[in-house]
Amino acid sequence: MNDEIRYPVVEKFVSINGEGRRAGELAVFIRFRRCNLNCSYCDTRWANAESAAAEMMSAGEIAGYVRSSGVKNVTLTGGEPLLQQELYRLIEPLMESGCRVEIETNGSLPIDGLCNRKFRPSFTLDYKLPGSGMEQHMLTENYEYLTGNDTVKFVAGSRADLEKAAEIIMKYDLMEKCSVYLSPVFGSIDPAEIVDFMAENRLNDIRLQLQLHKFIWDPEKRGV
Repeated sequence: MNDEIRYPVVEKFVSINGEGRRAGELAVFIRFRRCNLNCSYCDTRWANAESAAAEMMSAGEIAGYVRSSGVKNVTLTGGEPLLQQELYRLIEPLMESGCRVEIETNGSLPIDGLCNRKFRPSFTLDYKLPGSGMEQHMLTENYEYLTGNDTVKFVAGSRADLEKAAEIIMKYDLMEKCSVYLSPVFGSIDPAEIVDFMAENRLNDIRLQLQLHKFIWDPEKRGV
């Protein structure tokens, strides 16, 4: 393992996965500094700036922390984890040791480089809907690399967002490629409205997902 590369870690903690395919399961979270987008509803904006306080950790140090936790699910998040240099140097030893590595990415950066390696993590890709203000940055070429272990997540804050989500899901046949989730912008749309939309449009094989951690703890609480 090459320990020369050091990653800016703004948080590391054990909690439950609040969203994604393993929602409700324990996971070790490694949150990296810096993001290339600025979504209107971002709840981790404090971690997105270059100036955010961070612990510079090597792949070996991060892997050691994960091992010490005794938890198998590892969620790499941010910020935007795909901005980190040579992330495979962290992913490969984690997966070699039996960890299940998930990358939560904003959907604007390519995933093909990590998809083509021996140890391939699972991906939870956002598609940033119009209400985010960031839709123009979405890299739909990523959908060519999706598998049944991956997820595309749509965070909607309005009826217009839901309509665009349905359009993208159908256009790229996402339900045949991966798991698909609709999630509300917390406090902006009633989840019941999303359920009604799903029923009206017969959105089979799509799941509503609420951010569990925001219901279990204070929505502003960090480290959960």
